[in-house]
Amino acid sequence: MTAKPIHLDIDSAYEVLKPIVLKTPLQYHRKLSETFGAEIYIKREDLQVVRSYKIRGAYHLIRSLNQEERDAGVVCASAGNHAQGVAFSCKLLHINGVIYMPAITPKQKINQVKMFGGENIEIVLVGDTFDECQKFALEYAEAHKKVFIPPFDHIKVMEGQGTVAKEILEDMSGIDFVFVPVGGGGLCAGVGSYFKEHSPDTKIIGVEPLGAPSMKEALKAGKPVLLDSIQRFVDGASVKKVGELTFPICKEILSDMLLVPEGKVSSTLLQLYNEDAIVAEPAGALSIAGLDQYADRIKGKKLVCILSGGNNDIDRMQEIKERSLLFEGLKHYFIVRFAQRPGALKEFVNFILGPNDDIVRFEFIQKNNKESGPALIGIEVKSNEDFKLLILRMDEYKLNYTLVNQNENLFEYLI
Repeated sequence: MTAKPIHLDIDSAYEVLKPIVLKTPLQYHRKLSETFGAEIYIKREDLQVVRSYKIRGAYHLIRSLNQEERDAGVVCASAGNHAQGVAFSCKLLHINGVIYMPAITPKQKINQVKMFGGENIEIVLVGDTFDECQKFALEYAEAHKKVFIPPFDHIKVMEGQGTVAKEILEDMSGIDFVFVPVGGGGLCAGVGSYFKEHSPDTKIIGVEPLGAPSMKEALKAGKPVLLDSIQRFVDGASVKKVGELTFPICKEILSDMLLVPEGKVSSTLLQLYNEDAIVAEPAGALSIAGLDQYADRIKGKKLVCILSGGNNDIDRMQEIKERSLLFEGLKHYFIVRFAQRPGALKEFVNFILGPNDDIVRFEFIQKNNKESGPALIGIEVKSNEDFKLLILRMDEYKLNYTLVNQNENLFEYLI
């Protein structure tokens, strides 16, 4: 028996949200357009009231509650942006909310939630992932008879997120592609549904982090599947399982589903910051980071990338730079076992390092008074060619070394 298709009333959601949310800019991006030979626009949801699109779905659902449900209060689980949307909505609608957030949530997002919710909300930090956090939140909501506000898997939430598409099509027509970041699938389902109805020729391209391919795996299996583990760097889009309600819609409307390495996301974040003064969060940059994979297909086309959020913690910038350098092949870690003779280290610096190579980390272990252990050395280079020459010189000098970057377990342990 085929399930009845879910209809999303995005036009009604738009009217509900019109007095609350900002109609965010749809900006032409000159450099990206020149780079890809296309007409590329960025939907700036990072400029939204809570600096992400999540306010749309959260407010639309909470406002729809009856008085008894409002009096009982609401509960949510979120890596940050949905929490801010719920907090903002609770304060605006005078509803009490308990907000569960993973213990690893950046401080910037926690502080924002407190600011938007004020005395109307209570924050509980628990679990290492969204999925663990949500388990606790669901148990609490059931035990205390409160309404759970899911971050993506609810019709009202999808309708709210879909208003992003309505705004885009109010500003522009003839769009060939829309690149959408994907976590649980709420934004993708809402945006895709509206485009399917009002601009059916537009192709919807989903983009999710390589380390959390929940939608990609669901599409392979034909149903939502629970991933054993995920990388959490792209915290706003890292979930172990997509929604039961979002999945069938996404399956229907997606033209393609891309996976983007976390290092590529980092490079895109730095590019947006350095060249455009845009502070994006990792999940927010996903759509732009996926463009390289479609370079040949978007030439001469008109497309929109949804920049979904800008809640990035400044404390993460060093990690972002590190991931970017590693991805670009400009930073490498070695374990070097120097020969037990005078001048071995001096020889390494004078004859093996190139003029553009820079030692950025050096840890030398003294095993005992007579013998030294291996050294962990981090080296930054200016180009991939410099790295090739560095390896060539290491081999010529018969240096005993291990390239840590190529050993995932060793790299995670040491770096």
